[in-house]
Amino acid sequence: MKKLFLFFLAAALATQSKAQWSADLITIPEKTNYQETSTYADVMNFIKAVQAKTDLMYLEYMGKSLEGKAIPVVVMANPKITTPEEAKASGKPVMYIQGNIHSGEVEGKEILQILMREILLGDKKDLLDNQIVVFAPIYNTDSNDKMDVQVRRSQEGSPQKTGIRANSQGWDLNRDGIKMEALETSAMIENVIMKWDPEMFVDLHTTNGTWHGYSLTWAPSYHYAGEWGPYDLTWNTLLPEVTRHVKEKYDVYLGPYGGYSLRQGWPPKAIYTYNHHPRYLVNQMGLRNKVGILSEAFAHERLYQRMNSTKAFVTEILEYTNANGEEIRRVNNEAAAAAIQNVINNAGKAKKGVRFQMVPLEDTFTLRTYNYIPYKNEQGEQRYIRSGEIIEIPDVQNYSKFEATVESTIPRGYIIPKEMKYIADHLKKQGVIITKIGHRKNYQGEVFMVSKLEKSQRQFEGHNMARVEGKFMPVSKAAQKGDFLVDMAQPLTNLIFYMLEPQSDDGLVTWNFFDEYFEKEGVSTKSVEYPVFKYFEE
Repeated sequence: MKKLFLFFLAAALATQSKAQWSADLITIPEKTNYQETSTYADVMNFIKAVQAKTDLMYLEYMGKSLEGKAIPVVVMANPKITTPEEAKASGKPVMYIQGNIHSGEVEGKEILQILMREILLGDKKDLLDNQIVVFAPIYNTDSNDKMDVQVRRSQEGSPQKTGIRANSQGWDLNRDGIKMEALETSAMIENVIMKWDPEMFVDLHTTNGTWHGYSLTWAPSYHYAGEWGPYDLTWNTLLPEVTRHVKEKYDVYLGPYGGYSLRQGWPPKAIYTYNHHPRYLVNQMGLRNKVGILSEAFAHERLYQRMNSTKAFVTEILEYTNANGEEIRRVNNEAAAAAIQNVINNAGKAKKGVRFQMVPLEDTFTLRTYNYIPYKNEQGEQRYIRSGEIIEIPDVQNYSKFEATVESTIPRGYIIPKEMKYIADHLKKQGVIITKIGHRKNYQGEVFMVSKLEKSQRQFEGHNMARVEGKFMPVSKAAQKGDFLVDMAQPLTNLIFYMLEPQSDDGLVTWNFFDEYFEKEGVSTKSVEYPVFKYFEE
């Protein structure tokens, strides 16, 4: 009798855990057999429907798009919090996840709505026990609704129509992390990253088409010019644990992000990740001493499968952060402290990389991928055709590491001439602390003499990317009253270094911030001094 009672009790509890949702809490893919994706209005209606049924959610907006659409930010906490001050007082770390940075890559947008429903109204409320969770499900609001059947062809018509990649200004929002020309980027940095100070940033994407054998691939914020700790935690602990749990709980395969080329033959001997530049938002998080995670659902699976794998990945990330949030915050804080201490102890002596090359990790791995069948065409040329079989290939190199090819000396600080207030203002938009010099003062350091300015003939994101060559020369230099001082003993020191070093491969020189100055000074006919002076001591 007792066993029968326990059986019915367990059955009752299981039934209770499966909430019955009202129609306004069903997402558009769920309503349309995964043939359609949500419009901006659909997302906002869903958020408002959830908000009306919970007291654990605060809704705000990070900013507005060019077309005037407010970008929603959903803050979930138990008990409810409405300000960063309340978040700090709670003692709980903040975790931030966003979807729809590229509007054709829709599963992030959809599963964040579903998880919002389950966390606030369903059986996942425990994910708010030890953390504050912030979702931005529809980051690229304008382009989401510019739907067409021709977009994202690698997704093979699932859903039938999706929005476009660029925002309404024409910018790729995941290439804008340094130049910050998009309204969305400025809004996100100011009103999410700087305001809520999340310990983790997760960006949800879909791959462009490599036929690997994973339902989702991931990447960390790559370690190159930042501190080791956040990368080490992400790459060696968090991502392996999440990958294992997703396989155990959902029978979904996850693996490292990367592609291979059949031009190198079959089977592949290596995969290659994307580059290290902090223009990519996930990569920039490492320079901000935070955990960054890139999620890339497999383009060739159906929408419901991509949603399933993305939801499993995000859920297990939040399970991990709920259990280990304090450890994540400790690692991040130690990284910031180490970066500052390195400046204080080693300014003028230690060097850090400013240009990098991709190299393989020390250890190989077993790649899961679709198999290819080799054959000769009528001209006798080697060709390959994909089969439907998924195989495992051992001893594959993973090019997911970056080594410096050019290094530069870490300064104690930088002096920006008052005539270049726009440079100081741009750094402030990133959260950099800058002060004005009150009186004339001498500094010991070095200047970079630019002997050559090269600009790409082909535009990228509306820019002819620039690169300078030259050499540093030691000098004693006087800063004038009104000039701007950037003390490098601050948490964003690694980001500042990467942005201001003239030889950086993704700094302000790269993005043409100094072109007008160089050309006005006659760089085509003589050496020109880079106007930002780096000092080692006063």
